[in-house]
Amino acid sequence: VQLQASGGGLVQAGGSLRLSCAASGRSFSRYVMGWFRQAPGKEREFVSAILWDAVRTYYADSVKGRFTISREDAKNTVYLQMNSLKPEDTAVYYCAASTRYDRAPRGYDYWGQGTLVTVSS
Repeated sequence: VQLQASGGGLVQAGGSLRLSCAASGRSFSRYVMGWFRQAPGKEREFVSAILWDAVRTYYADSVKGRFTISREDAKNTVYLQMNSLKPEDTAVYYCAASTRYDRAPRGYDYWGQGTLVTVSS
């Protein structure tokens, strides 16, 4: 599976962005899809994940209520809608695919290249 993340950019605090992650290859619907982020000087951290059924979703406490993950298997794409953005959301955002749900980066087998989100105060 190859993943391509897009949709990052510069936004003011309180604004919104929608990230997309397009997957190539077969069996996209079998994968748990996750979003992670990494700020400068910090470790990569879990943001959100969505299971195969597109119903069960998981969020880091820091983004709960502001971010929404979704997937569209017909388009092999997973989305992360980010609202009420804060300067501390500034990071490179990565999408990843796994055969099981995990909040740790090591649990994911495939990674996209990352897209930069910058939130100005």
